[in-house]
Amino acid sequence: MPWIQLQIPADPDTADQLEDLLMEMGADAVSMEDAADQPLYEPDPGTTPLWSQTTVTGLFQSDRNTEQLLADIRDAWHQQTQQTLAEIDVTLVEDKDWERAWMDDFHPLQFGERLWIVPSWHEAPDPDAANLLLDPGLAFGTGTHPTTALCLEWLDGQDVAGKQVTDYGCGSGILGLAALLLGADHVVGVDTDPQALEASRENARRNGVDDNRLDLFLPGNDPDTRADIMLANILAQPLIGLAPRLAELTKPGGDLVLSGILFNQARDVMDAYEPWFIMDDPEQKEDWIRLTGRRKDG
Repeated sequence: MPWIQLQIPADPDTADQLEDLLMEMGADAVSMEDAADQPLYEPDPGTTPLWSQTTVTGLFQSDRNTEQLLADIRDAWHQQTQQTLAEIDVTLVEDKDWERAWMDDFHPLQFGERLWIVPSWHEAPDPDAANLLLDPGLAFGTGTHPTTALCLEWLDGQDVAGKQVTDYGCGSGILGLAALLLGADHVVGVDTDPQALEASRENARRNGVDDNRLDLFLPGNDPDTRADIMLANILAQPLIGLAPRLAELTKPGGDLVLSGILFNQARDVMDAYEPWFIMDDPEQKEDWIRLTGRRKDG
């Protein structure tokens, strides 16, 4: 059976209200998606952030009168908000296995020569590679965003065997787990969100990582373990504020890898770290920057 698909642009203040309205109007399913390729980072506990430009999609059974449905939605929206809902995109879509269609959109991703991110329903393309099992759609990122990809590509190009690594702002644990699969000895993961730490634990379990190789902490509870490699894929302003702490936690001669930085923010972040690190030229992917450096002696 085909479906009537309605897509309505929204902002964070109206998306939830539109979702409720479509359900009230008899939608069989309502979803929200990013309309502008905007990454969402770890939310505060108990919050559900939305993109600044969101598309709210409702699926209705095809036996509905489309013109009457649109009129009813616009009228109800005007009664609730005293505003006009002008833009509604209408499409007739064929029925299909929606879960399978979603899964088919995601395939193993290669970063450099040795490292793959592999969804659980796929076979690893290279069984001898470092294959990190991580499903898209789960919390806190899967490597598809340029900020994460930049860090994964850097890790793949390094000899991390036997190294002590810190992943500050670990989220799903993707960077720390990748380092472990590439041969790192031990990883300390730090994140402000307890849900992120739980996601890291679960992903470590799925990838067969021994508990004694990964330790996870909230900030303030993390040990003063000094890292051979310091990874921090967060955002520019938090990175600037964290500069003294990350410098303290990095061994002399140790590597620093920073991401989550837009092109026009790179200079400010570099300035914050140059008292402690010899910084390299930025590496860019799309609008995002990776910064690397080495800890000075002393």
